[in-house]
Amino acid sequence: MIHFKNISKSFGKNLVLQNVDLQINTPGIFALLGPNGSGKTTLIKTFMGMVCANSGEILFNQQVVSGNEYRKKISYLPQIARFPENLTPLEFFDFIEKLRGPAPRKEELIHWFNIEAFLHKTLRNLSGGTRQKINLVSCLMYNNPVLILDEPSTGLDPVAMLKLKKWILAESQQGKQIILCSHLMDFVQELADEVIFMLDGEVHYRGNQHQLLAQTNTQTLEEAIANLLSEPKAQLVC
Repeated sequence: MIHFKNISKSFGKNLVLQNVDLQINTPGIFALLGPNGSGKTTLIKTFMGMVCANSGEILFNQQVVSGNEYRKKISYLPQIARFPENLTPLEFFDFIEKLRGPAPRKEELIHWFNIEAFLHKTLRNLSGGTRQKINLVSCLMYNNPVLILDEPSTGLDPVAMLKLKKWILAESQQGKQIILCSHLMDFVQELADEVIFMLDGEVHYRGNQHQLLAQTNTQTLEEAIANLLSEPKAQLVC
């Protein structure tokens, strides 16, 4: 269970999150959507302890988050991966394992995303798509109950995109909670059980895709989100 309780955050005079109250209590894939600057990544970073909220608190499994122990149960994929460029992918994975312990799914994921040929090349020399596959392997190689994926499809070719979708769906079927941020609405529409739409640091919509399409009288998630953007005071659905 994840509970953001009245979270507010500002950077100087820029108010990024405004009393966000949001609970994720059940397994499933939750799409956290919104335009750039809506507060999605900042909200995720408050949960991960990377940003301190100005007010409010965050609970994970009914405990206020603090320290590092709770993060061992979370697989987090950042929007922008920052690697030690002089290492090879294999050295990078080994470095993570020294910090977190053996990764039971590392070899499976290396094969799944077909990156064997790149394991001994330095990260600085790899393409953007290959770097994203490395990012995905490093995130998913631990079998955690919570996944937070911020723009996981960035730079992926169609084959890798299909494999990513299959992996995410399989993770969901194991009863995990998955928070998915993406600007690719077709990608989200195939996967999401629920949609959480943020605008100007607030949650403006919460509900399943069927409810959202019915409320906005649209046929696709892309059209529905465009409708919400044109109606910034959309009613919150729980």
